[in-house]
Amino acid sequence: MQRMQPERPDRLLVVSSIHSAAKILRDQLPMDVKPSYIICNISSTGRPAELVKQIRSLDALADVPMFGYVQQLTPELRQQIRSAGGIDNVVTADTSVDEFISIRDQAIRLRSLATRPAQTTGDIKPRKAPSAYVNHYVKRGIDILAAGTGLLILSPLLLLIAALIKLESKGPVFYISRRAGQRYRIFNFYKFRTMVNDADQQVKNMAHLNQYDTGDKGPVFFKISNDPRVTRLGSFLRNSSLDEIPQLLNVLLGHMSLVGNRPLPLYEAASLTTDSYCGRFMAPAGLTGLWQVKKRGKKDMSVEERINLDIEYAQKHTVLFDMWILASTPNALLQKDNV
Repeated sequence: MQRMQPERPDRLLVVSSIHSAAKILRDQLPMDVKPSYIICNISSTGRPAELVKQIRSLDALADVPMFGYVQQLTPELRQQIRSAGGIDNVVTADTSVDEFISIRDQAIRLRSLATRPAQTTGDIKPRKAPSAYVNHYVKRGIDILAAGTGLLILSPLLLLIAALIKLESKGPVFYISRRAGQRYRIFNFYKFRTMVNDADQQVKNMAHLNQYDTGDKGPVFFKISNDPRVTRLGSFLRNSSLDEIPQLLNVLLGHMSLVGNRPLPLYEAASLTTDSYCGRFMAPAGLTGLWQVKKRGKKDMSVEERINLDIEYAQKHTVLFDMWILASTPNALLQKDNV
């Protein structure tokens, strides 16, 4: 990192291995010594998923911002970090102290928003009108009934898809990642795996194909049209949206709703904590939503357009509006493009 005088000094503790860090953290946590943030040198290990697993295995560190350090952020490393989940952001050798302070404060804000009670979440205030509470409980009742019934009825199909995934390629049946939902609440997000098991290692030459490429400026989304890493079964599951079925469990657990804004990976959510973007997180996380029925599968959707549709839904979502989106969803399920 470039040497600059920080606006306030941080007390740093440096250790040489994952296991040393875990031991120190376990010893200090009972004494109420909790780190403000953690930086892991990914360049030296190349295994961000293992780093995250070791650190996050301590419950007391679940809400501590965690950063990855790399000498140079290649497309391959970027995708590995995204897939690992739980890493709030990345710093490199070119990151100045002032830039890191901004990144750090942004991540701390995201984590604080994810852990505060709804009634004290800064700019994101719950609606107080009685109709809002009626809307919430009716919506939740529909979610529980529909998700529970859906999982029961679709259980034979779930078992069949799981078996086909295992037969087609090596790797886990489910893709599980950490996502930020309503008011930035963080949870485990479930989907059927649709890519080859070494998909992360194939990203290094694909950055220029990103549908949402913003040249490292603005919010970060990553999606490729006709992604070659997707398996033949995975392509069918994506285009028919059958890969989304496991999210009914998220709905049943209360992490998500049938209708809402898509929950985002932490890396993406961290770039949307500013006043102009955070309004999208006022709405519940959902299986389907406004941008899916209006723009899903189309190449011409910009980042700003997607976020604006999310904000529009957050501002006016009601049970009746949800019913309209659900009625429009079947037509959107069959995508016009492989993205």
